Amino acid sequence: MDPFVIVIFGASGDLTQRKLIPAIFQLYKTGYLPDNFAVLGISRTEFSDEDFRQSLFFDNKYVKKENADETSLTDFSSRLYYESIQTNEAADYGKVKARLQELDEQRQTGGNYLFYLSVPPFLYEKIPGYLAEHGLNEDADSWRRLIIEKPFGHDEDSARALNNRLCQFFEETQIFRIDHYLGKETVQNLLVTRFANGIFEPIWNRHYIDHIQITSAEDIGVEKRGGYYDDSGALRDMVQNHLLQVMAHIAMEPPTNADAKSIRNEKVKFFDSIRPIREKEVNKYVVRGQYIQSTVEGKSVPAYRQEEGIPEDSKTETYVALKAFVDNWRWADVPFYIRTGKRLPTKVTEVAVMFKSPPHHLFREEKGVRNEVNKLIIRIQPDEGLALQFGMKVPGAGFKVKDVYMDFHYSDLTNAYVPEAYERLIMDCLKGDATLYARGDAVEAAWRFVDPIVHAWKKDGHIKLHGYPAGSWGPSAAAALFEHPGVSWHNPCAELTPEEEFREL
Repeated sequence: MDPFVIVIFGASGDLTQRKLIPAIFQLYKTGYLPDNFAVLGISRTEFSDEDFRQSLFFDNKYVKKENADETSLTDFSSRLYYESIQTNEAADYGKVKARLQELDEQRQTGGNYLFYLSVPPFLYEKIPGYLAEHGLNEDADSWRRLIIEKPFGHDEDSARALNNRLCQFFEETQIFRIDHYLGKETVQNLLVTRFANGIFEPIWNRHYIDHIQITSAEDIGVEKRGGYYDDSGALRDMVQNHLLQVMAHIAMEPPTNADAKSIRNEKVKFFDSIRPIREKEVNKYVVRGQYIQSTVEGKSVPAYRQEEGIPEDSKTETYVALKAFVDNWRWADVPFYIRTGKRLPTKVTEVAVMFKSPPHHLFREEKGVRNEVNKLIIRIQPDEGLALQFGMKVPGAGFKVKDVYMDFHYSDLTNAYVPEAYERLIMDCLKGDATLYARGDAVEAAWRFVDPIVHAWKKDGHIKLHGYPAGSWGPSAAAALFEHPGVSWHNPCAELTPEEEFREL
């Protein structure tokens, strides 16, 4: 790996403390980083280098310092630097340039800079322009890269405008739009599961798959993010980026090569194939909800409208479930069900691939036809792994069928350290590998799918906002999205493969 300087804008903020500094230190501790590197924090807060090191490293409870000797702690902290500027003032970026030149000489970093924008979205358009004014975007003899956090726009028009603005100062190959979901090992393995195994790819189509469910649940509320969340909601906060990206990994066509360009090309083709949900169809294909007061494990949990920073009449959704279709040869008429919400029973993200039942119901139970189907459960978090559910005969007389599971847990695969999402994504950017980053046209296409739903909610006062008790699996109306009687949501449980059966918590 080339030497480098990571420049973090918004260095005194929450993301830097919780994710970025811990991720960079973990990469250092596990030997992934070169000898010559440095981290330069940029923010308005008045810090010296020593203040920054103490606050963001030594006093940071999120940094895993165990198994690190004193020499390593001292060496890493010495690579942390800080510069206080007014991030909204172009002239102050001269200070950034001067400090980087000092670090190039001191640390022999070769002019390779990764700019990480951990700042409010209104600065996404400004900071790249200010960097360009001082020539910090030019990479003739070195590389310059830019990581941008979500939200990348708030609709298709704003995303396109932001893309156009960024491309005035940086090339698309220099821009890395980060989505931490794509850094999760299980999401990456979706491609390997599909394309490296002859038992899956031949049946990964409309002939054998009945439908696919994607669930991302959180058991917490909005906590202290009320102001941000009420302007966003579950659809824009989770579906537009994270879950549509997961859906793309599940449904995209095989890329010609395993490189970033080929994989991202197929993702864009997939997004272009999603059938639009027109505004007049939203009530048919989308259900929104908002959690209300309830008692969970003996404790009273407030309603969303009782949370700090939330208006008493807020109609922001904390839950959304939708049914989507992909209009291409592979997936014609196969429903994709996506749901996400806060204050659900547990924190879990998983994909459930539901296979079609055999056309001949040969083995019947006393009370009717056996309703269970074969399922492939892909657990993204926690307890990462896969489980395949299928029927087997119970020993004894007759043909009583019981569902059993074959399972695999990532923790069983290797004792080697597996980088967490931010570690993996930062490392990939340092290597110039954009495979797990969203391309500009893919972001715009995802917004194109989401926008009509948002517009319908704003315009049509007859579209219901369903209340659901905190601690439940969401509004009962979401079950109506399924077409056939007896078919509904697969509710994940705490373990990937429970001893008896999947059940609600």
